Amino acid sequence: MAVLDGPDGLPRCGWCLSTPQYLAYHDTEWGFPVSDDRRLFEKLCLEGFQSGLSWRTILQKREAFRAAFDGFDIETVAGYGEAEVARLLADAGIVRHRGKIEATINNARCARALVAEKGSIAAHVWAFEAPARDGGPVVSTTPESVALSKDLKKRGWRFVGPTTVYAFMQAMGLVNDHADGCALKPAVARARAAFTPPA
Repeated sequence: MAVLDGPDGLPRCGWCLSTPQYLAYHDTEWGFPVSDDRRLFEKLCLEGFQSGLSWRTILQKREAFRAAFDGFDIETVAGYGEAEVARLLADAGIVRHRGKIEATINNARCARALVAEKGSIAAHVWAFEAPARDGGPVVSTTPESVALSKDLKKRGWRFVGPTTVYAFMQAMGLVNDHADGCALKPAVARARAAFTPPA
């Protein structure tokens, strides 16, 4: 992955320098470990909405998604019915794709069942944490993302293919995929070292 100097002169993963929004996301979120179930659920849902689109599109609409989906509160979204689907399909602030909207509601119900079984989403997904990668080529899937994807699909989740799941793992800190030389890579490494995965 290319490393380029940012506006402050610090080197960063090249992909984050196309917009200020990407830069802020890269510097404050991407790769830092997350154990909060709401954030994990939100990210899985938004990665599903990204399917076939760019993350930039979803990131620009993220606040609208949060408002539309009641902050991605799992219990609330799990209770949505056809009236909520109709409301969401009329919301110009989000991606109005019936299949993805219905998948999000379905996935909230699956998330509720997962929490009942495992105690939390975090406890389950962190069991699939990827081992450290020593540079090498950029990848879009790993054995761990394939395994987690298969597990979630078996549990009834939708729009959770291995590429989608790997993007989720990168963002939520299950792997540190900041490029070698990126100024944020050591900060993410420290955060991961200090992080205790949920049991």
